[in-house]
Amino acid sequence: MDVVACQWCQSQSPAGTTTCLACGARLDQRDRVSDSGWEEAPRLRDMTELAFGASRCQVEGEVVPVAEVHLSPGDGVFFEHHTMLWKDPQVPVQSRAVGGGLKRMLGGMPHYLTYASGPGRIAFSKDASGELVVLPMHPQMEIDVREHAFLVGTHNLEYSFVRIKGLANVLHGGDGMYLDRFVTRGEQGLLMLHGFGDVFQKTLGAGETILIEPGGFLYKDSTVELNAVKLDGVKTGLFGAMRLAEVRGPGRVGIQSMYVHHHSE
Repeated sequence: MDVVACQWCQSQSPAGTTTCLACGARLDQRDRVSDSGWEEAPRLRDMTELAFGASRCQVEGEVVPVAEVHLSPGDGVFFEHHTMLWKDPQVPVQSRAVGGGLKRMLGGMPHYLTYASGPGRIAFSKDASGELVVLPMHPQMEIDVREHAFLVGTHNLEYSFVRIKGLANVLHGGDGMYLDRFVTRGEQGLLMLHGFGDVFQKTLGAGETILIEPGGFLYKDSTVELNAVKLDGVKTGLFGAMRLAEVRGPGRVGIQSMYVHHHSE
């Protein structure tokens, strides 16, 4: 069978289809890339459908997009409880602790995740305008995501978190940023994020470095190093120097154009 590869996620779909079955990106147009190498994340059209396992997802709306998931028996998803918009009554949900309770709570991060399993329908949305970013995760892949950007992931993703000390936001207090870490082993997984404004992605070469305003950072491959650096001569307060996120390749890094700051510890 003839197939066509998606430029955004490299997944393959049957020839003749107009949207990628894995991420929803349009296959009948080329990706848009700036002169500096930033690629626009696909802005999914209303009612775009994608599939994972035996289940499927439909993306509805564009200003505040909704991910409506039709779970088949044996499939499941996990999420932060406040992102659930609605569900069928028969879809069971349960909470599981993720560890680091007190520190996570003080940092404004949830210390419980909610799991739902099929069969049935359940829908998710962030209570904010922006873009829904679909990241299919191939086997043996690891992605780090900034705090509060995670929308929903498939049950076969492994979840943990790390804290980057010194990488506080520029305009508010705090001394660290949490990153949600998602890992696949032998199975394909699917991760959905919410980006404020528009989302862009750049693939860095080995040793290639850029500086990002911390509120604009969205996600990165595990191969990309992330460190906090001070910008000499630039103050953000009486005593504080401006800190930026230094990312070093190789690998992908994603940013959001409407950089949003969350209060940390």
